[in-house]
Amino acid sequence: MGSQQSRTQGAGAPIIAHVDMDAFYVEAELLDKPELRGRKIIVAGGAHDVGDPRQRASAAVGHVSEGRYVVLSASYQARTDGVRSAMPLTRARRLSPDSVIIPPQMHRYRELSAAIMEYFDTLTHRKEQLSVDEAFLDLTGARRRLGDPEQMGRLIRTGLRERVGLPATVGIADRKFIAKIASTKAKPDGLLVVPPQRRTEFLHSLAATELWGVGAKTAEALAGMGLRTVAQIAETPKQALARRLGAVGEQLHDLAWGIDPREVEPHRVEKSIGAEETFAADVHSEDQLRRELLRLAHKVAARLRAAEVAAHGVSLKLRWRDFSTLTRSATLPHGTQSAPELHRHAVRMLAGLGPRVQPVRLVGIRAERLGAADGSLQLSFDAHDDDWLAAQRALDRVAGKFPGSAVRPAALLDPREDGDTD
Repeated sequence: MGSQQSRTQGAGAPIIAHVDMDAFYVEAELLDKPELRGRKIIVAGGAHDVGDPRQRASAAVGHVSEGRYVVLSASYQARTDGVRSAMPLTRARRLSPDSVIIPPQMHRYRELSAAIMEYFDTLTHRKEQLSVDEAFLDLTGARRRLGDPEQMGRLIRTGLRERVGLPATVGIADRKFIAKIASTKAKPDGLLVVPPQRRTEFLHSLAATELWGVGAKTAEALAGMGLRTVAQIAETPKQALARRLGAVGEQLHDLAWGIDPREVEPHRVEKSIGAEETFAADVHSEDQLRRELLRLAHKVAARLRAAEVAAHGVSLKLRWRDFSTLTRSATLPHGTQSAPELHRHAVRMLAGLGPRVQPVRLVGIRAERLGAADGSLQLSFDAHDDDWLAAQRALDRVAGKFPGSAVRPAALLDPREDGDTD
């Protein structure tokens, strides 16, 4: 905790805000459809490419019914019926049959996200963006300008309402993880400040499952030790937790006492970049799987180049008809941003699985162990791969100038499209 202790002694306790937009996609839609406010609303789209403009054009409000769609966001009214993000739309319809179904407008959400993050930049230069609608803000140096933590929280929520017309929940504390817990507690459309002097009291009022890092398996292990609250974790000797849970046990003991050295990271580096496709009908064909893996490899590689990072590992994900899922991963001989190379390794892992006993419902590729893609990066020993990379970068430039263009490898052309492109 050295860095945070020095900051506390030098300029008072850190002030860290966790800002999370409320039902972001739903609220974004309500800006254009205010007549739906108060209704049960589900924003749902295809898991593979929810921003497909043809999908949006062909799907009227309340009539998203074909294909395998998933819930991207749900209003709090729909959540009372049990609807949750990432849930198959068919299940969400059964739980909440009177919900209005809206197809997503990803370009609209990206525009609003950019405006939100630009507003955060006016408050502090120490912003750690977690997703399109969520960020940590280190406001320690803004006391004189923005007031006390309570005033800061009110300012953030009011500013977001005025600038983008959207509600947000804010949690503020002197530790990142406590600010995150506070915002979860304050939802929806609320503010919760946890002062440093009440840090331990707040933590010890929580269930063990509310602590960062406690998933289903860890919660089960803790319950096996008779530990169901954060207070019980705090009172358990660290050595006992370590014997049962290893390093995780030691970390949980520290968190239970508010000990956490992590600071806001203004330039947070993605640990992985991936893409996946949920098929409209289960797939048996090896050729179709390979072709889809190529499309996904190009999507992932384009994102690697845009982020100026290279992958040193790649993983393959398959989900079978019965919803069981497996993953396989491989270490690459050198960092890459090349779609053909990602595809080669993914296909090799696919072949290594042998005969499939079930058809495939979902397939995905993930680039892992990311590192900076600087001028010294060795992309390949194969000149053909380097030619491919040059061509892909040229396509990136074309896409940058003409966002609506649909240039793609010939292997991805579908003769059934009759000249249409996606």
